[in-house]
Amino acid sequence: MNHLNRSLLRMGLLSVALGLTISTYAKTTIQSGPSTANQSDTTIVKSDTVAFVATVPDSLLRERLVKLQKTIPLNYHKSVQAYVDYFTFRKASSTKLMLERMPLFFPLYERMLADFGLPDELKYLSIVESALNPRAISRAGAGGLWQIMPGTGRDLKLYQDDYVDERMDPVKATEAACKYLRDLYNIFGDWELAMAAYNCGPGAVKRAMRRSGGDSFYTIYDALPKETRGYVPQFVAFMYLMNHANDHGIVAENYEYPIPHDTIHVSGYFNLETFARQSMIQLSDLQKMNPAVTTTILPEFTNRYPLRIPRQQYAYFSAKRRAIMDSSSQIPPAMAHVLLASGESIRYDDDSMRAWAGTGSNPLAKLALDERENSTSKTATLLASAESADEPEEDIETVVLRKPKKQTYVVKRGDNLGNIADKFNVDLYDLKRWNHLRSTRIQRGQKLVILKEVAETRSERLADQGTAKAHKKAEVVAKTKRYKPKYHRVQDGDTLWNIAQRYDGLTIERLKKLNHIRTSTLRPGQKLIVG
Repeated sequence: MNHLNRSLLRMGLLSVALGLTISTYAKTTIQSGPSTANQSDTTIVKSDTVAFVATVPDSLLRERLVKLQKTIPLNYHKSVQAYVDYFTFRKASSTKLMLERMPLFFPLYERMLADFGLPDELKYLSIVESALNPRAISRAGAGGLWQIMPGTGRDLKLYQDDYVDERMDPVKATEAACKYLRDLYNIFGDWELAMAAYNCGPGAVKRAMRRSGGDSFYTIYDALPKETRGYVPQFVAFMYLMNHANDHGIVAENYEYPIPHDTIHVSGYFNLETFARQSMIQLSDLQKMNPAVTTTILPEFTNRYPLRIPRQQYAYFSAKRRAIMDSSSQIPPAMAHVLLASGESIRYDDDSMRAWAGTGSNPLAKLALDERENSTSKTATLLASAESADEPEEDIETVVLRKPKKQTYVVKRGDNLGNIADKFNVDLYDLKRWNHLRSTRIQRGQKLVILKEVAETRSERLADQGTAKAHKKAEVVAKTKRYKPKYHRVQDGDTLWNIAQRYDGLTIERLKKLNHIRTSTLRPGQKLIVG
């Protein structure tokens, strides 16, 4: 038995004992390093070309999925295996982030799903959709925790304009998603198909059923859009990971919890920055509690908007209420014409403003009829808007199954682990796991393994939004660009937030820095550098 086979045998025996197997990406000379029991989950055997990465045994995964299954089938599939391995060993940082965000939204999801009589497991679908980021926006324009398309949102009575987008409101968006999922299940009578339809639209699922002749997710699998093929497996993978991450050494460190709050009703122009400063409230807390407010102002036509404020500061606000509200309601002269233009364009928008203000009904909330062939009864659902909900196809499964590119970095004098992670645009948490490091201490001359993905999954991309990592990535991209600046001409109703959403890698902070502006005030015709 040669050295290669002996090394493989040793690693195989060790991994079997620990409930792991080794997936070989390349057959080259192995440099097997020492490992301990509590490090073995992240064991990477180094090769000259690409890494050998640990994988969760399919027998263990199948056994645990059977035990987790309640109402929704948790079928084992090769792509489920791929996602579990990907988010366990190659992107453990994303899994850790989801664990930390769960307390923010899962109690709300559980309560609403129960109210609608829907399976509790559907709460994990929001992880696939938005990585639990209430302000996530996809390239196709889907927004919020449940990634609702603008047209679908209007049909579901979610108000949207340049200042407020109720798709970002956790309570209203979750209620809307529950209604939509309930309607989809009434159409298909199958939760896997209902979830697939939530991703690509019921029309796309029906076409896949016609083309394939199948009537279940995996019998129509090959006929579905590429992204949808990975959608249900990713849901199963995240349900597994959120229940068994600790078994693989992935432990949440900083849980996020809702901020206890009270509500005030705002009418007329309102500046959140001024209000936060005068009320001794962190603006970041105010924005976190009111994610549906997409700018730092509410316009002059606002009518009793429910603004959440931290309960801890409510007594101080109440004592100085008149002074604080007067200061926050003063319209800067430079903003008057912008607000007027925005207000005029919204007041004539099919009564949607009156619907939001509670003075009328929204005619956009009509439901289209189900067009399913050979059906004896027609079910009301949101087919018209859902048909347009397809995103540009992205082969998520291929991204996950593709071999990661291995790089070896030799530590130089002055290096630290955080800077190395930033340099290669990887997460510090992942870098430590790949190199089975317990601390950030490194030595000059030490070799570090870095796994570079060829592309990001949609969940991974969404998980980064709103994080420090995303801001750093934008900085790196901006510094390395070598072409002429890209400009955006400000239109009536434009805000820093909705401009930033239109350009990849751009944040509000970066937009302000590029254009040397300190406030959120914009004027029509203004020319902004966006890249």
